[in-house]
Amino acid sequence: MSTPTPTDPAGAPTPARHRHLDPSAPSGPRPLASWGAGISLALFAFFLRVWRLGEPREFSFDETYYAKDAWSLAHFGYVRKATEDANDQILSGQTTGVWLDEPSLTVHPDVGKWMIAAGEKLFGMDPFGWRISAAVIGSLMVLVMFRLVLRLTGSMLLGAFAALLLCFDGMHLVLSRLALLDIFLSFWILCAVAALVADRDWTRARMARWDGTGDWGPLRGLWWRPWRLAAGICFGLAIGVKWSALYPLAAFGILVWLWDAGARRRLGVRMAVLRSALVDAVPAFGYLVVVAGLVYVASWGGWLANAHEYEENLSSTQYTGFVKEGPDCKHVSDDDATWPTATEPDASGPAELVQSLRSLYHYHRDLYTFHTHYLNCSEHTYQSDPRGWLLVNRPVGVNVENNIAPGTQGCDAAPDSHCLRQVLLIGTPVLWWGGAVALIFAAVMWVGRRDWRYGVAVVGTLTLWLPWELNDERPIFSFYASAFLPFLVIALALAAGHLLGPDRGPSRRRTLGTIVVGSFFLLVLLNFAWFWPIWTNGLLTHSEWLDRMWFQRWI
Repeated sequence: MSTPTPTDPAGAPTPARHRHLDPSAPSGPRPLASWGAGISLALFAFFLRVWRLGEPREFSFDETYYAKDAWSLAHFGYVRKATEDANDQILSGQTTGVWLDEPSLTVHPDVGKWMIAAGEKLFGMDPFGWRISAAVIGSLMVLVMFRLVLRLTGSMLLGAFAALLLCFDGMHLVLSRLALLDIFLSFWILCAVAALVADRDWTRARMARWDGTGDWGPLRGLWWRPWRLAAGICFGLAIGVKWSALYPLAAFGILVWLWDAGARRRLGVRMAVLRSALVDAVPAFGYLVVVAGLVYVASWGGWLANAHEYEENLSSTQYTGFVKEGPDCKHVSDDDATWPTATEPDASGPAELVQSLRSLYHYHRDLYTFHTHYLNCSEHTYQSDPRGWLLVNRPVGVNVENNIAPGTQGCDAAPDSHCLRQVLLIGTPVLWWGGAVALIFAAVMWVGRRDWRYGVAVVGTLTLWLPWELNDERPIFSFYASAFLPFLVIALALAAGHLLGPDRGPSRRRTLGTIVVGSFFLLVLLNFAWFWPIWTNGLLTHSEWLDRMWFQRWI
């Protein structure tokens, strides 16, 4: 796409002497038109995600943990254990007498569960209530994606292209219709990166006004970074959903330092990387790491207010389970599980907060032990190898109702066959396969052309994908890849922009690019329509279901 004259946030043209500061940062179209388009796309995504949201009317997959944990948080301030028949009682409309007085050892932080709890508070403790928050957040991701790609490219066409690709991905669709944590993780990471990209534009617009005095480059007006503060808050919330958000926080923290150093180098600052380390990277650490840490601790407010419950009931509970020692699994008991705070007298005032924070530290130590030791010997039918995620190697069966007899529930199968309903957590294959190619192209463009925009896609994908390769001894699932799906979509949008070329008028390149990009989008749309029933619990005959199981490993 063509690159308009860069402007600052107020619309003032960048001084001509500094337009070279960021030639790849185009200005977007009129705000009213762009926001209207983005909101329309989000509403369309919401319609797809809220349609028959309450079906199937049961706890699907890990909803059995997170939906109940969320209700417990909203009503007690911390997660309590539930009775053995809690699922049946809840589905029958009973929510009293379901939770015990003893706290539960949850294996993930609370932010995602608090977000699920908001839907339960508004709509009740039923499948629609515990899924509606995910539907809203998944739809908002479409809006954020549109705005981010619009900022990266200056093109509403490419922004809409990226937003619709995200909207039409099956994994994103299903996670937007379930009370799982991954959609919330993906949302907050995407928001954080979008804020960092906005900060890049905001900062360079101000750097471009520099009068050229001083050896360090522009300093005044750059200490207050509202977009970077927003990014720190979003990263803190992302880590408060799942710890895996720590990796992109670290990587993008380094990347924004290099962005600032590159801007100073373009202005002629000598030893720009070292000087930027002091005047840019140190404040960035505060905005990102310190702010994210404070937000993360604050997200445990309910836990901290009820720390005495955990000290009395959980801290003396010893871990027992299987850990891996060499090729074998050995049953062990952790004799060192008691928290020191459990034997201390109750404190009050500031001392109580300090004691609660110490207990929270020991709680985190136990969670880390659980994730790194006691999962290594367990197995799951749907676990997958991260190396095959981009190729859609192994989906996850969320729910299935099998052997529906012909003539019942509208089943029109042959007398010797049957029908079934399924919710399968699998991405739109054409999109993911195209995303794998686009990711390679993005890496080449980032390194070869030094186009920073492709770095956003590459860094976001790798930091949310490669760490799972380092921890692949435990059961891991392909839907963890949903966290880096937005960055694959960004890579696809940037590749589409490259194929279309900079000329808006007719040309051979633009014609071929339009054919390739249009054909890819059409294939994604057709693929999405074909797989729709197995994402939304649709009724299929057995043969129709097999037509959608393209590979044996999908069954």
